[in-house]
Amino acid sequence: MLNTLLIEDDLDLAETVVQYLALEQIQCDHASNGIAGLHLLNNHHFDVVLLDLNLPRMDGLSVCSALRKDGNDTPILMLTARDQLSDKLAGFDAGTDDYLVKPFEMEELVVRIEALSRRRSGQVQKLSCADLILNLNEKTATRSGQALRLSPIGWKILELLMRASPNTVSRDMLESSIWGDETPDSNSLKVHLFNLRKAVDTPFNQPLIHTIQGQGFAIKVPANEKKA
Repeated sequence: MLNTLLIEDDLDLAETVVQYLALEQIQCDHASNGIAGLHLLNNHHFDVVLLDLNLPRMDGLSVCSALRKDGNDTPILMLTARDQLSDKLAGFDAGTDDYLVKPFEMEELVVRIEALSRRRSGQVQKLSCADLILNLNEKTATRSGQALRLSPIGWKILELLMRASPNTVSRDMLESSIWGDETPDSNSLKVHLFNLRKAVDTPFNQPLIHTIQGQGFAIKVPANEKKA
């Protein structure tokens, strides 16, 4: 069952949405203001967030921006009565993934939720794994607070692996994403990965970049080293 959070101060609308989604086998929690919604998001997992734009205590754009800056990649569907292009652009700039103008049909809301639930947001501004942090806005990479020096291609590889973490990215996917149809010789990726490992793993006790035999590469904390 999908688990969603609705942040909406219109209590009548919120009750209608929660009840309708329950009929569609979608669990929906509710917060009536931005601060309460942000607290729930920081302490619980949700597959999709339904976020009203005009909220008391903290507006929807601020909630969205705060989540993305903190590295939260939960897909966000902005719900608002504002239908101007400038309002939509402001929402996307803050980090929302989709936009639904009020009043909306409940059937469309369900379709949007199901579509968003199948992916993570590309709007996140910070990626992290253990003590490795990639700040996409500032174009900086740090581990244990130490700045990492990366080549432009090393940065691209690291971002691709971090976005997919802890899942594996195939060699073909890395080469295609970095070089497109103009893939250089077969050793190029190997050399860049070697240099990336030197920057990310060599100075530290715990390796995060792993070769998954026959599948590709992944950034993750080894299972036997995760805290219970």
